[in-house]
Amino acid sequence: MREIKAFIHRNRIADVLHTLKHSGLCDDNCNISVVDVKGTLAAIDNSERNYSLQLGGAIITEIKLELMIADDKSDAIVKIIREQARTGQASAGWIFVNEIREAYKIE
Repeated sequence: MREIKAFIHRNRIADVLHTLKHSGLCDDNCNISVVDVKGTLAAIDNSERNYSLQLGGAIITEIKLELMIADDKSDAIVKIIREQARTGQASAGWIFVNEIREAYKIE
């Protein structure tokens, strides 16, 4: 199993999820989490930019997308995220892929 973690702009998440859902790659065993996080991606425009006193700098609210998937689906899912999360900027986010050594179902 692998964990894919992506940090992307909020305005791109709907397209990413729609494409993943309709790709056939994410079935009932594809665990997806979508979380609003404060981050330092370059803002697309001023409406996205905020300032955090606690962090002492400019931030945006971005999305952290997490998926736990089978190894053989990893490359195709990364490709979908890369294509659908594009914003036209030189750097529109990050994707990390990690091996999962063990996973336990809670029953």
